[in-house]
Amino acid sequence: MAKKLMFQGTSSNVGKSILTTALCRIFYCRGLKTVPFKAQNMALNSYVTRWGDEIGRAQVAQAEAAGIDPIVQMNPVLLKPTGNQSSQVVLMGKPVGVYSAKEYHTHYSLTALDKVKESLDFLDKNFDMIVIEGAGSPAEVNLKANDIVNMRVAKMTNCPVLLIADIDRGGAIASIVGTLELLEPEERDLVKGIVINKFRGDINLLKPALDFIEERTGRKVVGVIPAIDNLDIDEEDSVALESKHTTINREITIAVMQTPKISNFTDFDALAYEPDVAVRFVKPGDAIGEPDMVILPGSKNTLADLKYLEDRGYAEDIKALAKKGVPVFGVCGGYQMLGEKLHDPDGVEGDIPELNGLGLLPTETTMTGTKMTHQVSFNTTKLPFLGIDYSGENLRGYEIHMGDTRGVGTVADCFAITSRSEKPVAVMDGFVNESGLVMGTYIHGILDNDSLRRQILNALRKRKGLEPLAEVFHYFEHKDAAYNRLADIVEKHLDMDIIDKLLEEQA
Repeated sequence: MAKKLMFQGTSSNVGKSILTTALCRIFYCRGLKTVPFKAQNMALNSYVTRWGDEIGRAQVAQAEAAGIDPIVQMNPVLLKPTGNQSSQVVLMGKPVGVYSAKEYHTHYSLTALDKVKESLDFLDKNFDMIVIEGAGSPAEVNLKANDIVNMRVAKMTNCPVLLIADIDRGGAIASIVGTLELLEPEERDLVKGIVINKFRGDINLLKPALDFIEERTGRKVVGVIPAIDNLDIDEEDSVALESKHTTINREITIAVMQTPKISNFTDFDALAYEPDVAVRFVKPGDAIGEPDMVILPGSKNTLADLKYLEDRGYAEDIKALAKKGVPVFGVCGGYQMLGEKLHDPDGVEGDIPELNGLGLLPTETTMTGTKMTHQVSFNTTKLPFLGIDYSGENLRGYEIHMGDTRGVGTVADCFAITSRSEKPVAVMDGFVNESGLVMGTYIHGILDNDSLRRQILNALRKRKGLEPLAEVFHYFEHKDAAYNRLADIVEKHLDMDIIDKLLEEQA
């Protein structure tokens, strides 16, 4: 039987995912076979396991920190918002339908509870340590009856809970006291300690507040974690985009269109870490400007996001930039938008049956009800995008899409997929237009491949008369170092003796 520790928060975005990631790395470094778990996740940033199952991106980062492959049991329920009050429900890695918030919370969530229990049982039997993450707040009285991710999981596993508050946003003391007051007595008993997160300043000035918290709640403050800037760890919620700032004085500028239903924006993290690149997310109302390349990212609702680009004038701006010779690159939903037409005859994405695309690629896309979810290996031979003439083998990425795109004019193929979900295939993906300046692909994570990313950047440098750079940045090594840095900081500021005692009591 695995030992367990759970992080819950006084609200969303207080640092549950990051602290779970830190503990996964800490226990991994201690030699424990460690696994993260989040019963239910709501995010548009997702990932596909080796076996073709879709899970939340945060659990992937946590698995990487724990030194293991992501598996679907880490996140049995994933909610992907499709509209203002509805979400696609992904159960055990596969979509099972679109539900309104009311339908899900009053009916389906408790049906999904069986899969939550099965997943926990599997992890309990196969790992030494489970680090569990809650969602939002456990004190949302309107949601508690159908909760499957916070106190229901804690009670089901009899797991000690550490309650996290974000002091950087203000109101931390009130949120801690209020959360505990709203819990039922048996729930409150499971909360064994308080963690203050994102602290800036002199810890001595905080001591009276810490004493008050301990006296008022009867719970020990087990850590005050400093605000950690430039953490460089994948984030899954679009709220994280609010904190992404453009690095100035870089030689290459890349504009990513931040559409309302943007998904998998982590596709571009590796670009932002390159020493010569500034990545700028173009938010509603922002001007695109004169970037060296425009990227259209993935989308949970491609037709709605395309209509957004049209309504806001961005579609015309992108076409004008392309006409001037600015390269345009589309991933997944962005790839679909680049074409001449998008068809949705069965209403897969909503009530828009057809839209004209940007017309930058001679392609047409038809939405289908079958969702492709695969990790892929792929090769490319003499890729013509930007004239790089790049060839590479055993490149890695993943597919998450509902739609089929075909060429209707002169295009060049991009990538030869050689395996999907560990099974050999021979499938072509993506197109480059005749000029070599517009490319689209369904493969997420394509820019995580160091050599391909640097070849594209060097082609952009050449267009500006700049000398090429050697391949100096290695993305996965960088991420691994970031997990170690995070773990070192958290371990220094968390009372690990208290945590060890909580774990020993489970023996």
